[in-house]
Order: sequence, then structure tokens, then C-alpha cells
Amino acid sequence: MNQDVYIGLGSNLESPISQIKQAVNAISKLPQTKLISSSSLYQSEPMGPQDQNQYINAVVKISTSLSPLPLLDELQAIEKQQGRVRKFERWGPRTLDLDLILYAEQTIQCERLTVPHYGMKERAFVILPLLEIEPDIQLPDGSLAAEIKNTLSLVGIHKL
Repeated sequence: MNQDVYIGLGSNLESPISQIKQAVNAISKLPQTKLISSSSLYQSEPMGPQDQNQYINAVVKISTSLSPLPLLDELQAIEKQQGRVRKFERWGPRTLDLDLILYAEQTIQCERLTVPHYGMKERAFVILPLLEIEPDIQLPDGSLAAEIKNTLSLVGIHKL
């Protein structure tokens, strides 16, 4: 059975706009998956260390029959194909970051995956593009993304 899934995309290395566009194309070709919509690109300040380039971010909505962990494997394969090297540095620069932010109405907590994404409620670079493609979206805990947006600082983020 197909599920609606939202994926956050981010890049700040090696032509970030191109990285995001390539990733959206790769996601659209995943098995048992259909790309439903893609947000505009947003430029945002980096989280964590500030001595790195600004990020380009987006959110896509897919419909997929892949279960969460096989989907995560596919997303990590795309990251690797596009030059992502996983380091122990949290919030450091990267060619591509693909985060499974929402998987249908599910709440998932396991060693490899937390859904909804643990930090999405604090990240304007996730909430703004998510609202662009799904203005009335409600999270599994009942909160509305539109209300979450009102609690966030929008300084340093803008739509391209």
C-alpha cells in the first residue's frame, strides 16, 4: 500500500542547487515510488558551526510502497552517489543530506530512524518548504505545521 512521505533535502557543498536538483531526480526514480511534489529551493544559514557555506534546502512529497528502512537505505544510497561522506561531526558541511521527515501518520523510533524527524519543529528550513507543498499538514502528534511556523525565527532564510 502506498504511503505519503516527506523528505527534507539539504546541501552546502559542490554546487548545492545542482545537488538538490539531482537528488530530486534520483528520488523520482526510486522503485515503487512516485514523486508527488517538490518545494521551491530555500537558502538558509547553517546550523552548528557558522564557518561553512549557506545551505540550499527543499522538501519533496512522494508516494511509496517502500517501508521506512528500505526507503532510508535508498536515500542513503543517493547521498553516497552524490559524494556524501558521513563524518562524526554533527551539522557539518555536506554535499547532500536527505532526511525522512514524515512517513504517513507513523511515529517510528529505532536505532537508525526517528520519524517524525527529531528536529523538524525547530527548523524553518524544513517547515517553510513543507508548508509550501502541504499548507494544512498535521503532524502525528496533532500539531499543525502552520502553527509551528509561527514559533520559528525566519531570519536568515529565504526562498530562491
